[in-house]
Amino acid sequence: MKAIVLHKRGLDGVSLDDLPASDCPQGWARVRMVAASVNRVDLYMRDNGAGITHDLPLIMGVDGVGEVIEAPGDSGLASGDRVILYPYEFCGACRPCLAGDQPLCHSARILGEHRHGTFAEQVVLPARSLVRLSPHADMDQAAVLGVAYLTAWRMVFGQMPAAPGRTVLVQGAGGGVAYAAMQLARMAGAQVIVTTTGDDKLAHFRNLGIEAIDYRGQDVPKAVLRLTGGEGADLVIDNVGERTWAASLRSLARGGHLVTCGATTGAHPSADIQRLFVRQLSVHGSTMGSLEEFRRLIRAWEAGGFVPLIDRAFPLAEMSAAFDHLEDPARMGKILVHIA
Repeated sequence: MKAIVLHKRGLDGVSLDDLPASDCPQGWARVRMVAASVNRVDLYMRDNGAGITHDLPLIMGVDGVGEVIEAPGDSGLASGDRVILYPYEFCGACRPCLAGDQPLCHSARILGEHRHGTFAEQVVLPARSLVRLSPHADMDQAAVLGVAYLTAWRMVFGQMPAAPGRTVLVQGAGGGVAYAAMQLARMAGAQVIVTTTGDDKLAHFRNLGIEAIDYRGQDVPKAVLRLTGGEGADLVIDNVGERTWAASLRSLARGGHLVTCGATTGAHPSADIQRLFVRQLSVHGSTMGSLEEFRRLIRAWEAGGFVPLIDRAFPLAEMSAAFDHLEDPARMGKILVHIA
């Protein structure tokens, strides 16, 4: 089978290889991959990978969709079923798993990080990590849900759920997770404010009826206070990191909540502890979501609650171009990879 394999760090460390198909242990399923999406973590794995336990060579790719080739008889899956991959291999027996919080599994392994991933013609993984899709599902849209939209779901509906009467600020809303968070918060009926830059991106959000702040030309906290009558945002979604952290904290309402899932611009901002306790702010880390949250996300999408934004699609053989496009400042939404 053909697969995108990371052999070493750097631009020249990734290649399209021909590999033998993996064995399919008892209780596992084999999936013929149809499409996947490109995520920031793919670039991190290519260029650094520090802090993620893994061995090279490694098949890249974290999420995706496909069709079942073989599955256990007791799994409820049959050959030809369309499925979306839950991005975790989890044990199902530890305390977090039994509590339904699979991302905290003591032995969790994320596809494309800790084990072989989805940029391949076939993937083998435990059958419990597959969710069946409708025969009529849009496979391109489904392919981008597994990481960006699942991560955004837990951020938006987690510790302080977005709801009518609440204000949500989304930092850097042109990216995949941030754009998804904007859509989900809007679906929930919250007032949504985004930050971005560039005339096209600002116009895009304003045409949707969303207040958009140009973070290069405006003072973000002052703009948020103006748009909220001096109150601030109840929830701030931040996956940018050090560059936006101070502005995110200053944009929060008293008792507000900052949720983060990324640190692409640095991981060591000032904690601003006095602001935290005086205003009784909360900071919460988040990574993807549980299997039940994944099912809820899929149901919301299938019901028409939102339509994922796909910026551009590439064939598997053009993965290098897909990685380059992920870093294009003009990109907005997700990047798709067609595998079959």
